[in-house]
This record gives sequence, C-alpha cells and structure tokens, in this order.
Amino acid sequence: MSTQRVALWDNARFGAIALMVAGHTLTKMVGENDAAFTLYVFIYAFHVPVFVAVSGYFSRGTAPDDKRIRSIFTDIVVPYIIFEVIWSIVLFFNNGNFRLDLTRASWTLWFLLALAIWRIVLPYLVALKYPLLVSVVISIAAGYFPIDQTFSAARVLGFLPFFVFGWQLREWNLGERWMALCSQSVTRWRILAVAVMATVATFIALNVPFLREVQIRSFITYDAGYATFGYDQWWGGLGRLATMLVAAAMIMAFLILIPREQTWFTQFGQATMYVYLLHTFVLYPLRENGVLDGERPLWYILLAVILSFGLTVVLSTKSVVKLFKPLVQPNLNWLFVTPRDLRN
Repeated sequence: MSTQRVALWDNARFGAIALMVAGHTLTKMVGENDAAFTLYVFIYAFHVPVFVAVSGYFSRGTAPDDKRIRSIFTDIVVPYIIFEVIWSIVLFFNNGNFRLDLTRASWTLWFLLALAIWRIVLPYLVALKYPLLVSVVISIAAGYFPIDQTFSAARVLGFLPFFVFGWQLREWNLGERWMALCSQSVTRWRILAVAVMATVATFIALNVPFLREVQIRSFITYDAGYATFGYDQWWGGLGRLATMLVAAAMIMAFLILIPREQTWFTQFGQATMYVYLLHTFVLYPLRENGVLDGERPLWYILLAVILSFGLTVVLSTKSVVKLFKPLVQPNLNWLFVTPRDLRN
C-alpha cells in the first residue's frame, strides 16, 4: 500500500533543490561581485541544511529492516557509483586524466555518501537521551580536527545536526500540527518568517566586506576544519554554532513560507534526486567556459538565477525522469534474494 504524498513536503523539496541549483550557478561569480556574494551567502546559509533536514524528517530512527537496507543500496549507493564513473569519464575528456576514487565524491555527489551514512547512524544516535544536542557537539568538535573529504567525512559530521533536526521535527509532530493550523495563525507565522529572512538578507547585504573578512563561506559549507581557514583559536567552534543557529531559524522560516496546498510545482518535488544528479552536467561546461564566472553586472546575475530555476523545472519533468531513470533509479530487484530464496 502506497503512502499518500503531502503537498507541503513536495513543495519544500522543490524549493530546496531550486535554491541549490541557484547556489551552484552563482558559486564562481562571488569572488568579484558583491551582489553575487550576497545572494550566494543568503542561499548557502540554509539551502543545504534545509535539504538535509527534509531528508532527516523522512528517515526512521528504528533499526533498519530488509526494505530500508535495500533502499540505501539501490537509492543511494548504486546511483553514487554510477555517477562517480560518469564524472570520471567527463573529467577525463576535459583534462586527460582518468581518476576513479569512490572514497572521494565528485562535486555534489558528497550528499549521497553523507545521506547513506546518516541513515545508518541515526538509530544509534536517537538511542541516546539528547540526540540533537549530541549531534551539535559532534559537528562543532569535528571542526577542531584535520578531517578531510574522504567519504565526505567533514560534511557528514558538519551537517549531521540538521539531519537529526529534521528527524526531531517529525518526532515533535510539527508537520501535522502545522497542517492543522487555521489560516489566521498561518498568516501570523508567515509574517514572522518573512521578518527572519529579511533580517538575515539585510545583514548580509550591509556587511559584505565583514563577511568576506571572516570567511563566512568556509563556515557555511561545513567542509573544512577551522584551522584550515585561519581559526585555530579555541573559540573557532563558536562560529559554527552561530552558523547552525541562523540556519535552523532559516529552515523553520523557509518551511513556514512554503505553500501547504497543491501548486503548479508540487509534482516537481518528486524528482529532486534527478535535479540534484543532473544539473551539474549542465552547469559544469558553463562554469568551465567562463559563462558563469568572473565579475558580472547585476542583471546578468539575476538572469542566471532565473534561468537556474528554469533548469530545475526542466530536469523535474516526466520526460527527463523517464529518460534518466535507469541511471538515477536503476531496477536492481534481480540483485537481491527473495523470501522464497531464503526459505530454500
């Protein structure tokens, strides 16, 4: 029996993946343009955390059964291997060097490794009395050690609190409680959410030189230890804590602002994995050839962001899903034993 989909969460998935594509579109333009930097920092302050939190919301803290073990393998591990091989071939044609190292994820593929690990460790974490607090301590502590990107370890530990936070939101039953609120209460919460987002955006826009100086980009990507970007003092972890608190507030604001009902883009929220895995093959040549690089006027940056949303929609369509399903969601039933096999 299939579980009925909730429009709120499909809308949230689409919004999160659209922001992710926009962020990747801006990445190579932020170094020389304050407008691009402002948009980039605002998006990166919460877009990966909200994507991780939504993934955590739909993860279970109980011991995995056969179905969930197979899901991790078929939905995450195998697509990761497939796309790592594809990226190795792409990079070979680009620079002449063939390198396939499954322990080091290519570009955005780190998320698949991280997601598999988070799902595996979640039952152990939630067995503790304060799993969210423990995950925050782990994340902050990890920044004091020279952890590299082998198996995406730095990001796995850095973003861990957001995954647990998403799981905790479900435990608190906040999704159902939000859906049950009357329209007047929803309006009041949305006014507050707009205020939160506007405050963060205004702070970023007015403090670009300061944020560049403190290397905020290194904090919001959670991919390196504090010492690697100049924070070898004992209080380096306070920067990560502040970043996490802001991200948590923005996650809640984002989810509050997401429509609760069916919209024109609700259906696209079911194809976020396709967007995640495929959009980089569109952006990579544009970034490498300078189309999405260097100093650009404001209109160019805004146009790039608008087109990135268009790309998100296109990659979410049924035709794209049908075409790339063998790569993103391969049928691997033949690989697993059946109950009948076990009886024999």
